[in-house]
Amino acid sequence: MTMAKRSKKPADLNRLAASIVDHATTEEVEPEKQQAQAGRVGGSKGGKVRAERMTPEQRSEAARRAAKARWGG
Repeated sequence: MTMAKRSKKPADLNRLAASIVDHATTEEVEPEKQQAQAGRVGGSKGGKVRAERMTPEQRSEAARRAAKARWGG
């Protein structure tokens, strides 16, 4: 003889409503989103920092390689 499965929803409508509101308003950031946000922050400043550390000749060579990769040649 098996027992009937119990619903995870509260039987009382007020408690159900409270749990729905609580679930909807709780800010939980998923681990994937945290990683994406961290990479986004680092990526937004990475190019500027890299350019500042390069000599004008190195920047010119990097730009030349980027144009060649983009436009072919």
